[in-house]
Parts: sequence; C-alpha cells; structure tokens
Amino acid sequence: MLIRFKLDENLPRNVEVLLRQVGHDVHTELAEQLGGNPDSRVFIVSQAEERILVTFDLDFSDIRVYPPASHHGIWVLRPRTQSIENTLTLLRSALRVLEDEPPQGRLWIIEPERIRIHGAI
Repeated sequence: MLIRFKLDENLPRNVEVLLRQVGHDVHTELAEQLGGNPDSRVFIVSQAEERILVTFDLDFSDIRVYPPASHHGIWVLRPRTQSIENTLTLLRSALRVLEDEPPQGRLWIIEPERIRIHGAI
C-alpha cells in the first residue's frame, strides 16, 4: 500500500530514505522550501497534498488545534533521544502498525513501547 508522507524539517534525512525504500511517496519540508514556516502553514500544505505529516514537534499533538477528523494523519515521533537509530526504530514500528490501522483522520503518538492512536474513524 502506497502512503503519502510529508516530513517535518526536524527529521533526519534517513527517515526519507527508509520510507522511500519501502515504497512510499515522500515529500520533505526542506525540499519544498517550507523550512522555518509556522506549523499552521506546514499543516495546510500537508493536507492540501493529502499527506501524513511526520514530526517530532509536540505542537501537532494538540487535538484542539489539529482535530484528527480534520486531517489525513499526523505522526508525532517520541523517541527517548532523537538519534537517527531511535527515530528509525520508531518509524519501523509505526509502519508495521500501518498494515492494520488506517492513518487518515488520526493522530498517532509513536513511542518506544507503544503507539497511541487518537481519533478513530
């Protein structure tokens, strides 16, 4: 299943590489010259492109500002440390869950021991 992702500027390039290697369509903020834009602009662009936004930014986990029903999916990665390996490990676990859980209209908080999914369809 091909999934469309938008990667926040705070993620390492290895995230883009991994997602492309497993066959997903990936755009990055930096490649689209969105770096430094306010969160609201990044959100609007990712939704216009019908992409899941992947980020470390906890601001995107505020369901009052970004209600799950209003978007194509937000993944907030919460590694113990933001090392490349920890980040990729979280991403791999999310990709396994993605096989059984739809991302649209949902906020995923992806942590080392669990993935919390808010906003069931």
